[in-house]
Amino acid sequence: MRIEGPNRLDDIDFAKGGGLVPLIAQDVDTGQVRMLGFADREALEVSLREGTLHFHSRRRDALWQKGETSGHTLAVVSLHADCDRDAVLALVRPTGPTCHTGARSCFDAAPFLLQLADVIEARATDAGAAASSYTARLLNDRNLRLKKLTEEAGELAVACADDDTAAVAAETADLLYHSLVACRAAGVRLEDVVELLRSRHS
Repeated sequence: MRIEGPNRLDDIDFAKGGGLVPLIAQDVDTGQVRMLGFADREALEVSLREGTLHFHSRRRDALWQKGETSGHTLAVVSLHADCDRDAVLALVRPTGPTCHTGARSCFDAAPFLLQLADVIEARATDAGAAASSYTARLLNDRNLRLKKLTEEAGELAVACADDDTAAVAAETADLLYHSLVACRAAGVRLEDVVELLRSRHS
């Protein structure tokens, strides 16, 4: 159930958790779970009204906004109750790292494409990687990068024309990888691509 306004909060089972429900923050563009907290009705009302994610602190027994001290807030895209209506998922757009340790997420479990983008980013910033890393070679050689991108796209087209399902999967994987490398070289993030796809879908 999408929670589109405060009136929908009447359908949430706050009583089961003693007035609180688990509130999961998930990056709307990457699918990465950023954090888990708890919310009472007030926290969800304020989140809906102000557009930034708020929680209820069990330790302080008080309302708090994620990022109120660090500035790394979570902009609310939408709120969704689960099937039992006793937990809430917040789709958010983070403005920085979410974990108090400085990590992007409190959970070390990023979706695979985000992990791949992170590896590409690491190769781009590692001065010693150029000698041994294919990714670093692509990032440092524009002609090779563009040649491989064109080559992989052509191989995918041939696999599709041949109705070769195994080859289609393999060539799509190759093209996705080379596309992510090309995006990094052009200063485009995976999140930027997903956000554009989402805007076209909607």
